Amino acid sequence: MGFFYEQVLRRMLFELDSERAHELGVDALALLAKLTPVCRLLEAVNGLPSAVYKPVEAFGLQFPNCIGLAAGFDKNARAWPAAAALGFGHVEIGTVTALAQSGNPQPRMFRYPEQEAVINRMGFNNEGAEAVAARLAHQPGPGKRRIPLGINLGKSKVTPLEEAVSDYLASFAKLADYADYLVLNVSSPNTPGLRQLQDVKPLRELLGAIMTANRERAAKTGGALLPVLLKIAPDLTYPQIDAALEVIAEFGLAGIIATNTTLARPGYFATGVQEGGLSGAPLRERSTQIINYISRATHGRLPIIGVGGITDAVGAGEKLDAGATLLQVYTGMVYRGPFFARELSRAGAERQRRA
Repeated sequence: MGFFYEQVLRRMLFELDSERAHELGVDALALLAKLTPVCRLLEAVNGLPSAVYKPVEAFGLQFPNCIGLAAGFDKNARAWPAAAALGFGHVEIGTVTALAQSGNPQPRMFRYPEQEAVINRMGFNNEGAEAVAARLAHQPGPGKRRIPLGINLGKSKVTPLEEAVSDYLASFAKLADYADYLVLNVSSPNTPGLRQLQDVKPLRELLGAIMTANRERAAKTGGALLPVLLKIAPDLTYPQIDAALEVIAEFGLAGIIATNTTLARPGYFATGVQEGGLSGAPLRERSTQIINYISRATHGRLPIIGVGGITDAVGAGEKLDAGATLLQVYTGMVYRGPFFARELSRAGAERQRRA
């Protein structure tokens, strides 16, 4: 299937505008999600046999394998129920904002096949927290899913930075009941000012408010705290990462996602390319370095979801060796095909079984 995708289907898709090809991929997976018997059959073929491989445990959840579908693919919770059929062990939807928004002007997504990279400046285009919550209400909920579902939250573009906390809280209130874990995305380069929320003072305000709401929700429902993770940029300095880790520890977040797309322009991208976040192979080394740094700084106690530049099993293994507990892919799937997770999950499971 990988050969067919790379030699035939990918060539056809790459003739289309990249955002149009993305939309077709979401449409196809959304259709597959409605064909439950087909999903179960594909899951049996592409998933890991539970009799052989143990699930991965992180922040109180069990994952059938370590490979997840990163946020950015299924922004509006249309297609995620079919992710397990492709071999994924978890899926993260979004980024979802409190208010519906159309995102930045098109074109806003650009492929670089020779570099196995993508630059995007999508701008959190999504239907908004209320619409996504309404859709999730008619889909399998926590405890009834094939794989864990994460929901990635961002700030609405029209919301002033000084009101960011209330914006995230509004999304939390609408979506927390549908999530297995939540992610606070303060690291996209495509919403003006968003990355300033990674600074210590605004980060403390945001994490403090979200975790207060999380405790209040747990007390009201009689359940446990919802795992909350922070997604950081690869462009942070190590002192900035240290400061973020201190705030994470202060408020008891469940984990961290390293990393988002980069504004750096290495090598080929040094001149004459589009604005936006760069993902794919050029991000591989930097994201792995940050994962390793976080793992050593926290003595391996903070669960890390590693993402950035995974285009093969070797790259996935590097991030696991660096200290990641779970991994996520998106750009790699663009170049390797829909069953890329199957290949990676088997390689990752074998690696972890030998450890």
